[in-house]
Formats: sequence, C-alpha cells, structure tokens
Amino acid sequence: MASSSKVVLSGMKFLMGLVFVGWLTIWVVMPTNTYRNGWSPKLRSDTASTYFGTQGTNILVYTFPILFIAVLGCFYLHLAKKSSSFAQSGVLSSQYLQAWKRPLLLKGPQGIVSAIELTFSLMFLALLLWSFSTYLVTSFDRITPESAKQDGQQIWMAKLDSAALRLGLIGNLCCAFLFFPVTRMSSLLPLVGLTSEASIKYHVWLGHVVMLLFSAHGLCYIILWAATSELSNMLEWDAIGISIVAGELALISGLFMWVTTYPRIRRKFFELFFYTHQLYILFLFFFLLHVGIAFFCLILPGVYLFLLDRYLRFLQSRRSVRLVSARLLPSDTVELNFSKSSGTSYPPLSTVFINVPSVSSLQWHPFTISSSSNLEPEKLSIIIKKEGSWTQKLSQILSSPLDRLDVSVEGPYGPSSSSFLRYNSLVLVSGGSGITPFIAIIRELIFRSTTLGSKTPSILLVCSFKTTADLMMLDLLLPITGNVSDLSRLQLKVEAFITREKAPSSNSKNIIRTIWFKPIPSDMPVAHVLGPNSWLWLGAVIATSFIAFLVLMGICTRYYIYPIDHNTNEIFSYSKRAMLNLIFIIVSIAATASSAVMWNKKMSSMELKQIQSMDAPTPAASPSSWFFNADRELESVPHESIVQATNVHLGERADLKRILLECKEPNTGVMASGPRGLRHNVASVCSSGLADNLHFESISFSW
Repeated sequence: MASSSKVVLSGMKFLMGLVFVGWLTIWVVMPTNTYRNGWSPKLRSDTASTYFGTQGTNILVYTFPILFIAVLGCFYLHLAKKSSSFAQSGVLSSQYLQAWKRPLLLKGPQGIVSAIELTFSLMFLALLLWSFSTYLVTSFDRITPESAKQDGQQIWMAKLDSAALRLGLIGNLCCAFLFFPVTRMSSLLPLVGLTSEASIKYHVWLGHVVMLLFSAHGLCYIILWAATSELSNMLEWDAIGISIVAGELALISGLFMWVTTYPRIRRKFFELFFYTHQLYILFLFFFLLHVGIAFFCLILPGVYLFLLDRYLRFLQSRRSVRLVSARLLPSDTVELNFSKSSGTSYPPLSTVFINVPSVSSLQWHPFTISSSSNLEPEKLSIIIKKEGSWTQKLSQILSSPLDRLDVSVEGPYGPSSSSFLRYNSLVLVSGGSGITPFIAIIRELIFRSTTLGSKTPSILLVCSFKTTADLMMLDLLLPITGNVSDLSRLQLKVEAFITREKAPSSNSKNIIRTIWFKPIPSDMPVAHVLGPNSWLWLGAVIATSFIAFLVLMGICTRYYIYPIDHNTNEIFSYSKRAMLNLIFIIVSIAATASSAVMWNKKMSSMELKQIQSMDAPTPAASPSSWFFNADRELESVPHESIVQATNVHLGERADLKRILLECKEPNTGVMASGPRGLRHNVASVCSSGLADNLHFESISFSW
C-alpha cells in the first residue's frame, strides 16, 4: 500500500513538473520570431472561439497550466500528509540536496542565500536578459528608415519606442512570479519545500526588479513624447485600446509602495510601510485597465491565487477566537494560549497572524507558534516579547484588570513537513525572543519521546539573553500543563549566556503570573479556515471558482461583446471588458470560497458545542481548567525549574565557532533564530567547510 502511494505521489509530481516546464518554455520562446510568426498564429487560430475571444488563447497558455498545478498540488499535499513513505523519500531527497542548501552568500541586502537559491536567481536573471535582448534584436531588425519615417519618427526614436515596450513586457514576466511568494495558503510553495514566511525575500527581490523595469518603461515613453512634442499623450485614455493614464496611475501607486520598502523606512515607520503597501489594490486595478484583460491573463495565475488567499484570510479574520489564558513573565514576555480545534494540526516553525482590536483595529502581526499540535491537541500558544509600540500597549492592557480580550487570528501557516527530524542531533542557537520556534520543536520532540516512544535527535540549545530575568523564558519550554519530568526522555542540554549581567539580578522573581480569561459563546477555537482537510477544500475552491469565471466570461463574450465587435477588439472598450472580467473573477472567488467556509463552519459546529458544554465554574483555578471561567491567579514556577537544570554563563557571549565545531555527531542539523548578526555567524561556520557534519537549516522570519 505504501509503495503504491509513493508511485502515485511520484507520478503526480512528475506531471506537475512537466506542465511547469512547458509553461516556462512558452516564456522562453515568447520573444523569438518562432513564437511571433509560427506558434502564436497557430495557437490563436486553433483556440479562436466566440465564447472567449483572443483572451482565450492566453488563458489556455499562461493561466490554465499554473492553476492546474495548484489544484493537483492540493491533492498531492493531502495525500502526502497521510503517507509515511512520502516522509522517507523526503529525507532521501533532502540528504541528496544538502550540499546545494549550504549558505553561499552571507552578507548583503539579500540576507543568507544558499547555493540552490543563488542558482535559481541567476537562472531567472538569465531569462530576463535573454528575453530583453531577443526582443530588442527581433524588433530592431524590423525598424528601417522607411518604417520609421512612415511613423513620423527618427531611427533612434523608433528604437526607443520599441525598447520601452519591451521593458514593459519583461516587467510583466516578473509580475507573473511576484505574487506566488506572498500567497500564504499556497499549494505551489510547499511543492518546492518553501513557505510564504521563508520566501518573502523572493517577493522583495521581484518587487524591486518589477519597479525598476516599469519605471524605465514609463521614463522611456516620457522621453520619447518630449522629443516629439507629444507630452499630451500622457493625458490620453483611449476608449478602445490601451489607456496611458491608467498605466501612469499604476506606476505612481507602485512607486509609493516601492519607496516605503527600503529597510530604514520600513523599520522606523512600519505603519507607513504597512498602509502604503495596500496600494497594491490600485496598482493591480490600473494595471489591468492599462493593458486589458487579454494581456493581464499572462500574470493572472499569481494574482488569482493571491486574491483567493486574501479573501479566505478575510473570512477567517472575521471570527473572534477564544483566548484561554496568558502567562506573564518578569522578562517583559507574555505567552498567549488559545483554544484550538482538535482537528487543526500544524508542524513546528508554523506562524499565525493576530489582531487585537483594543491595541489596533488594523494592524496584524505575525508570531511563531510555540505549542505542538500533537502534544497540546486543544491549545495553541504564541510568545510575545515587549519590544515595539504595539507589543508595549498589549503588555499594558494585560497588566490591567480584565476578564477577556478580543483577538482575531489568521492561520496557522507553516512548512509541509518537519525537516528537523531527519538529523541525529540538533544544535539550536537563539538570541532573545528568537528562542520561540525552538520551543515548538522541543515540545514536538517531547510528544514523540513520551507518547510515541520514538527515538528523537539529541538537542543542544544555545541561547543568549540580555539579563537573568530573561532566563524565565526557558520555563516556557514546557506547556502550561507540563512537568519538568517530561524532559527526562530527551537528550537535552541547555547552555544559556547572559550578556549584560555578571551576577544574578536582585529584582528577578521566580514567579510567572497566569491570567485566565472568561470566554463568551461566540468565541471560536483556532482552526484552519477550510477545516482539517484544508488542502482538498482549497483545490476544490480553486477549480470551481475558475470554472465559474470561465462560464460567466464565456456567456458575456458570446452574448454581449461578440455581437458588438465580433472579437475584432476594435469596437468594444478594453477598459470595459477588463472591468467585466474583474467582476466575474471577484464574484466567482467570493461565492465559492464563502460556500466552502460556511460548509466547514457548519460541520465544525458540533465540536464547538462539545467544547462549550464543558464551560462551567470550578472551585479552584488550575492549569487544567483551559475551558473554564477561572479567576485570575498567581502561579509559581514548579520547584524543579528548567532554569535550575541549565548551565548559565554570566557576563559572557557564546563562542559559536567553538561550540559548533565541537559537535562531532555525523548528521547534525543547525538552526539559528534571532538577530541578523547571530544568524550570519552560525551560517558562516556551517558553510566554512571546517565541519562537514554540520547542515545549516535556514529559518526566516522577515515579515
């Protein structure tokens, strides 16, 4: 049975790879005369239809292949999640690619870049250069003194006109990939071992290239119009063809977003960055009106999947989730514990986005999940360190008397598998609140060692804190109902370094304050927006919504647009056609996604009633009363504290090179989480070649 499942999964992956290579081949061949004079006319003649018009060809060639991969990928991930053979094959493939995954570039605006990332980046850059150079060669060959004179231009003007157009076409190629990395609930990223959290840097790289190309595209046309005394063209909105004003508005929206993405502005004025980035709506809207729906279909797959994901997140964010308790540490750290649907599972290193209306009704912030869905089947926890203005205000609210706190959650989102399980030993290096993802890993290993009785890798946790008060974060290695004895089966060694104190602080108290919140019936447990079988539902929603869009578009084209212009594109307005298609896309996504979410909500109502039936007062508040209306209490740390079992180094910084090179286990996974300098130091040791047994696992939290 396992072998047949492995064959099916391998066949599905091969088919998806074949379709993707075919889709990519079209982009490679597109700039050539072979495509222009041979493939394109043949494709258009074979796909000519009164139902879809000229955009039918682009939908078939550029849109359908990626959506097909997305749908098939959903079914692939659903089957792979239940296949043990898949996990074993993943281990083999990962070992084969370990050399390619070693960090290659450590310092620079790109952050830590592995060999495989650099290779694919160079390949993509080569595609851009090939496309642009081929476009120029083929277009310049058609420019002659006679043809330029017929258009009322000089040779250099005709060539500048051609180059400006080709810059826009290359920008369109980048736009085709731009939205894939920021689609959080995506079946495409897990197929290549990525998450939206880890791939956000690809979106940043592509965004810079897109704006450079589109800015050059617009600047070239301004120079051309200025040279020919036709600057009035900048105010044209062609009733039938391309709208220049719409393109200018799209470019202006993009420039506002682009300016605020620079690190200094983004870090110092995050809210400005956050709010201006919502201009992507105007950017896409005016871009659609500028190029028309037929050309927009070239980038439609990424945009379509992003819009679907964004609408699903909107539906999930309308729910108020059940916040059960909060643990307040003396180190300005708080652990929030939410009620979770027992069918909601997620691997370590997963994240959630939370919104607290009493702090800010608009801001959403990502946090790494510190709990294990296996060890704590009915609870989800996150750890928040008081650092920025948002977290400071949240800390103030929790410090004041309150019975409940309204919170909304999007997620969880995470990797498709637990890659750290393939190692014989783990070295986890953290700085400050960077210990959070490692808490989830340790809790998962506690479950595997105590409940499943399976062998787990040995763990060396190297953590750096500023003060001794921060040591209390180590007590969060155990869940609120945990016991230090749960760690007895783990081969866990903790080395803690206190960098700013040479003696224990007299102000530190060995007390964790626990606040219990009173729920209301409308509170929902945290759950995937599409239920436990979310991949199956997502595949169904993508397929049905796209089919609904095609039906609506076909009916409109055949019975409304075709009788007017007979698919000549010379009578019916580009902008009007684009608006109609945009409405069809929005209606199709909203109708199918809403139906799927409502159905799953109805099916989960039984579980919610069972949880609510447990709500009853108890004589004394205790950690076991997650779902009871418990009163506020102060809870002491267990007598045998984790901190007492930790080797603490006061007034020292960790010698990471020495620590890592002393690890002699043949297959050692190394993870680093925390400040950028710490991650770079760890990556440089692992990539130095001094120890072939060290395999760096990049953890990126760059939202």
